[in-house]
Amino acid sequence: MRIIPAIDIINGECVRLSKGDYNQKTIYNSNVLDVAKNFEANGIQFLHLVDLDGAKQNQIINYKILEKISKETNLIIDFGGGLKSEKDIEITFESGANQVTLGSVAVKSPELFQASFEKYGPEKIILGADARQEKIAVSGWLEESKKNIYDFIKEKTESGIEYVISTDIDKDGMLEGPSFELYQKIISQNPNIKLIASGGITSTNDLVQLKLLDCEGAIIGKALYENRITFNDLKSFL
Repeated sequence: MRIIPAIDIINGECVRLSKGDYNQKTIYNSNVLDVAKNFEANGIQFLHLVDLDGAKQNQIINYKILEKISKETNLIIDFGGGLKSEKDIEITFESGANQVTLGSVAVKSPELFQASFEKYGPEKIILGADARQEKIAVSGWLEESKKNIYDFIKEKTESGIEYVISTDIDKDGMLEGPSFELYQKIISQNPNIKLIASGGITSTNDLVQLKLLDCEGAIIGKALYENRITFNDLKSFL
C-alpha cells in the first residue's frame, strides 16, 4: 500500500482544514517546497497536492508551486483542486504532475472528464469521489450533489477508470479514524479499482486496517503534521 502525504495549499502556504471548512484552517508551514523536500528526505516517494485556492475559484491557481516541487524533488505527484477545463488539466501536466485528480468535473462536466480520460489514460486520471453522508461533494466540498457515492464510482469504473481517491469529508482533519466501512463497501462493489483512502487517518493501526481492506494507497495529512504518525512509524510501509 502506497503512503501518500498530502499538502493542501491556500495563499501559497501548507494548511489543513477540518471537515473541508475554509474557516477552520491551520497553517503548518509557509514554505510548501520545504515541506515536500522534507517528505522526500524521509523516504517518501508520493505526494498528494491540493490547490484549495483553485478549488474555491474554479480554476488552477497554484501551478507554480507544483512546478517548483516537480523540478526540485523526485516525488511522484498527483494534483487536484480547481481543474475545471481542458486548459487547466493541460497546465497541470505541463507543470510536472504525474496524475490529476478530477472530482467536480466528473460530476458537472462528464463529457470533459471522459475526454480527459480518453486523452491521458487510466494511469494519469484519478477519480475524486469525496462524500458527505454518502453524497458526492464538489467545488472544494462547498457544494453537495445528489449523487450517491457508490453509484458514482460504479458508473465511472464501468467507463474504464482505475484510480479512485475517496474522502469521507466528515472524517477529514478530525483525527478520529478513517471510514473503514465506506472503503470496504466501495472495494467489494468494485474489486478491480485502485482505491486510495483519505481522511481521518490517525495511527499506523489505521494504515494496517486499510491495507487489509486492499486499499492501493493511503493519504495522510494532519496526523503527520501533528506527529501522531512519525516518519519512523512509516518505515515498515515504505
